[in-house]
Amino acid sequence: MFNQLLIERPSKNDIEAIHKVFDITLPDTYEKEGLSHLKDEILSEIEYKKKLLNLALVKNDMRVYFLIAKMNDEVVGTISYSPCSDLIRELTNNQINHVGELGSLYVLPDYQGKGIASALIHVLIEVLHRNGIQQFCLDSGYREAQKRWLRKFGSPYKIIKNYWGNMNDHIIWLCEVKDFIK
Repeated sequence: MFNQLLIERPSKNDIEAIHKVFDITLPDTYEKEGLSHLKDEILSEIEYKKKLLNLALVKNDMRVYFLIAKMNDEVVGTISYSPCSDLIRELTNNQINHVGELGSLYVLPDYQGKGIASALIHVLIEVLHRNGIQQFCLDSGYREAQKRWLRKFGSPYKIIKNYWGNMNDHIIWLCEVKDFIK
C-alpha cells in the first residue's frame, strides 16, 4: 500500500482537495465521538483549518507548515505545524506559547487505519528535526484519538476533565522531537 502513498508539501492546486478532507473528516470524527450535535463547533473547526491552510499556501506565513498524503493523486490526509492554538494557550495558562503545535491531522474515513496518519506524523517530525525544532505540542478532545496519542506520545502534559461534557476530557501533550526520531 505504501508504494502508492506520497507525502509532500501541498501546492495551491491542492487547496480544494484539502478542503474536502476537512469537510468530510471533521463531521465524521465528531459523529464517531457522539458529538455531532456540536454543529457550530464543527463548522468553526473546519473554518479554522481552512484559515491555517490559507496562511500557509496563499499568504506564505512561514510559521505554518502543511503536509498532505496522496494516494493515486488523491489527497487523503493532512497534517500541519503552526503556532499553538488559542485553546492550548488558554488551557495551559500560556505556559507553552513558545511551542509549535502538531495539528490538522485528518485522514479520509475510507483510508483510516492504514498507517497514513503515522506516516504523516513521522515525516513532519523529521522536518521539525531538520529545522532545529526541539519540541512540539498537540491536543485532542476526541476519545479515539486520545487512546492512540497516549500510546504514541505517552503521558500528557495536561488533562482538562469533562471539557467537552461528562467523560469528555481534553488532553494536551508536550513532546521532545528527539524522542520520536528513528
